[in-house]
Amino acid sequence: MTLEQKVGQLFMCGFHGQAVTEEIRTMIRKYHVGGVIYFRRNVGELEQIARLSADLQAVNRAVDQVKHQQDQSQDHPQVYREGIPLVIAVDQEGGMVSRIDRDVTLIPGAMALGAARDAEAVYETARISGRELRQLGITMNFAPSVDVNNNALNPVIGIRSYGEEPELAGEFGAEAVRGFQEAGVAATVKHFPGHGDTDVDSHLGLPSVPHGMERLERVELVPFVRAIEAGVDAVMTAHVLFPAVEREPLPATLSPSVLTGLLREKLGFDGVIVTDCLEMHAISRGVGVAQGAVLAIEAGADLVLVSHTFAEQAAAVEAVTAAVRSGRLAEARIDASVRRVLALKAKRRMAEPGAEAGSAGFRAQFGQPADWEAVRRVSERSITLVKDEGQLPLSAEERTLVVWAEPRESTEVVEILEQDITLGTALSAYIADVHETAIGLDPTEAEIASVLEAAGTRRQVVVATHNPVSRLAPGQVRLVKALGAIDGLKLVVASTRNPYDLSEFPEVKTYLCAYENRPMAMQSLAKVLAGRIPAQGRLPVSLSDAYPFGWPGSD
Repeated sequence: MTLEQKVGQLFMCGFHGQAVTEEIRTMIRKYHVGGVIYFRRNVGELEQIARLSADLQAVNRAVDQVKHQQDQSQDHPQVYREGIPLVIAVDQEGGMVSRIDRDVTLIPGAMALGAARDAEAVYETARISGRELRQLGITMNFAPSVDVNNNALNPVIGIRSYGEEPELAGEFGAEAVRGFQEAGVAATVKHFPGHGDTDVDSHLGLPSVPHGMERLERVELVPFVRAIEAGVDAVMTAHVLFPAVEREPLPATLSPSVLTGLLREKLGFDGVIVTDCLEMHAISRGVGVAQGAVLAIEAGADLVLVSHTFAEQAAAVEAVTAAVRSGRLAEARIDASVRRVLALKAKRRMAEPGAEAGSAGFRAQFGQPADWEAVRRVSERSITLVKDEGQLPLSAEERTLVVWAEPRESTEVVEILEQDITLGTALSAYIADVHETAIGLDPTEAEIASVLEAAGTRRQVVVATHNPVSRLAPGQVRLVKALGAIDGLKLVVASTRNPYDLSEFPEVKTYLCAYENRPMAMQSLAKVLAGRIPAQGRLPVSLSDAYPFGWPGSD
């Protein structure tokens, strides 16, 4: 392989659109990138995703053939990239972080699984998801997140974590790794050495975990050790400062002490180290993307992720190539990472295609009834009744108002979803007269007034709060408190993302946690509210001294 071909193998890039664009074609043809990542912007119907995967691999094979022909005609002894497939990756964690959410078996997210306390279900749902991803030509999943979420103010991990206990995150993370990889998809545990105890989003800034090494070994590192023991294929880095490991002000992604000293040498990980996206502000507004790529590889990373911008992608590849030519990076360092990347591609048989779009039986491979039944069972076990002062089950005869908080614009951590089953529609199966009204994540005074007016004609109200960041928006808090002040009104609050919402209104009489607002979770929550099934979930995080980890019950 030429130097340019080897450097290219160490990069994974994203692009905009649902078909091969000139930009991603250039990254493959000119820069020889080894992988592509999908986001929601790349996803349409299942047939489109499968065709896109096949088309990208075809572009890659065409480059290989040209290089091979040149090699033969010039009688060069070098071995080119003929037959080396692309890695095609996605963030399909389940629950709220699912890039593909239509016509597939959408599995619960990590915290819902943590509440259900069923390790076998974690394995089974990961295997189901992995099998469907592989049929779409996707060969690597940036999941599971094994961050230990022990900081209620964490704005970016939260429900992406199995919970606040290292042992739970370790056990469940290892089961998810087993499920994905048995399905033929490379699993990636993240975000090393741990993004759970931060109160800054690394998309927007540079967080720090200031604890000493003893604490890191007792908490943050436990799930990663379990995953390594389980044979995980890849580990994704965190753009987070760890002063106990790295004395310089370098985030873990750029730290030789973290990636080589801790992960490689101390923990013995010999798989692929992949960076989180270098366009996140923790890197891009610090050292910059191109310099960040050089530093990450210098630190020990094998696969550099640049997700969005063509100019940044090209500059990063060129910067690493230049660093090798100048002697800053040893070519042997590049070779070591190339070997690990190629070994992973061979191990997971990434050259084998997914299902052929439009072929007979293509659709039948997705959303199979037995798979949805497995998801339903664990989803129903996840719903957690934190407190109830005699208000449940809801009366099937009372006129009921459901207030649904919904995201209305995308941000770094929130994607707008097409929500065809909301809590109101799910509850309508059990209660004759249900009216639902949607509000924004931070409802205006006009929205609050409208809800209060509607509540005046109802005897029972359910508010589905939704908090994608660290604190519930003030408008939702004001609304819940105002409803709680209405005499004779039965008020039930259910969080549909962050379980910590109760801290904003501890006086509410009934509070449940669903951990996500996906359709299956809403159907499960509706069954609990209507008394059709018992609430079986246990808190995977502590809400207060009164409602600790494991409540109700004990672990």
